[in-house]
Amino acid sequence: MNEARLGQTSDGAAYFALDQYQGKGQRDKTWNSKPGENIILSVVKDCSGLHLNNQFQLSVAVALACFDFFSAYAGDETRIKWPNDIYWRDRKAGGILIENMVKSDRWSKAIIGMGININQTAFDTIEGKPVSLKQITGKSFDPISLAKELCQHLENRFLVLENKPFDQLLSAYNDQLYKKDELVPFKRNNILFQAKVNGVDKDGQLLIMHGVEERIRFGELTWLL
Repeated sequence: MNEARLGQTSDGAAYFALDQYQGKGQRDKTWNSKPGENIILSVVKDCSGLHLNNQFQLSVAVALACFDFFSAYAGDETRIKWPNDIYWRDRKAGGILIENMVKSDRWSKAIIGMGININQTAFDTIEGKPVSLKQITGKSFDPISLAKELCQHLENRFLVLENKPFDQLLSAYNDQLYKKDELVPFKRNNILFQAKVNGVDKDGQLLIMHGVEERIRFGELTWLL
C-alpha cells in the first residue's frame, strides 16, 4: 500500500492479496492466512470530507459492511465483537485494521485492511478460536468473487456514513454487538470480574455494568472468552 501512502491511489481503490506473510492485527497481533484461501483485502477511503475526531464512525461503517457480507452466508449467529472483529458464535471469523493518514491535522484518507476466513479449515493459532465460511457451511467459495461482494457492502455503508446521522449506524452496530446484554468475564490489572455488556457509545467506548456502568476504552481490559 505504498501507493496510498504516497498519494498515488484514488478513493475506492481495492487491493486483493492471495498471500500475506506479515499481516497485522489490533495491538500488534498477527493475522496469518493460507495462500489463496481467504479474503485479504485493503481498500483506500478518501476521508477529506470526514472530521478527524470521528474515526470511530468509519470503523463502525466498515465493521457493519463486513457483518453484512459474512452474515449473508453464515446466518444470524454472526456478530461484531467490539471494536471491529467479526465473530460467528464464539469464534473469530474476521478482523479489521484501519490505518488513518493525517496531514496538517486533516484526515486525508484511510487504508482499510480486512481479513476474513473463507476456505481455510486448519489454523496455526487457537487465539479467538478461528472459524471460516467453509467450516460453517460445508461449501467452498471463490475468495475473489466474495471480495467484490464485500466491496459493494462497504460502498453501501459508506453512503449511510456520509449522508445519514451517525446514530443510524451506531444503532445497527449495537444491534449486532457480540455478547450484548450478557454477563462476560473480563480481566483488568490482573483482577478478574464479570460485567454485563450494555453497548458501545458514540465515542467507541464499551459500556459495561457491574454495580455501576463504566465506559471502557479499547485496550483497558481483556475479554476472557
